Amino acid sequence: MAETFLYLTLGTNDLARAARFYDAALATLGLVRRATLETEVGYGNPADRRTRLWITLPFDGQPASVGNGSMPALVAPSQDAVIAFHKAALAHGGTDEGAPGLRPYGPAFFAAFVRDPDGNKLSAVHEG
Repeated sequence: MAETFLYLTLGTNDLARAARFYDAALATLGLVRRATLETEVGYGNPADRRTRLWITLPFDGQPASVGNGSMPALVAPSQDAVIAFHKAALAHGGTDEGAPGLRPYGPAFFAAFVRDPDGNKLSAVHEG
C-alpha cells in the first residue's frame, strides 16, 4: 500500500463474509490480514509495520453504505496478480466491474475492477 495514506477504511454489514472475500482477494496482491477484532479486520503488507486497509462495521451502528465515486486502487506486483485478484474476488462473492486489461490511463496501466460483497468498488493495478 502506498504511504500517501495512513490507512483506508471500507464499511461492511457482514464482517465474516467480508473477511473471507478480502483474505482471498488481497492475498493475490501480497497483502495479509494483520488484525482481527470484534468489529473490524485489517490488512497490510507483511514488510510494513502498519495495517493500511481496514474493513469495519460502522462505528455509529447504522448500516454500511457504498460511497459513490469511492474506489481504492491497490498496487499489484504483476499483470498476473491483477488477473488473480479479479478471479479470487469473483470466486469469493465479488462482482465484476471491469475485467483485467490495459486501460487508457497510461501506456502500461493494467487493471481490474470489482465490487466486494457489500458493494464497495476496488481496483488492482499494475503499471509495469
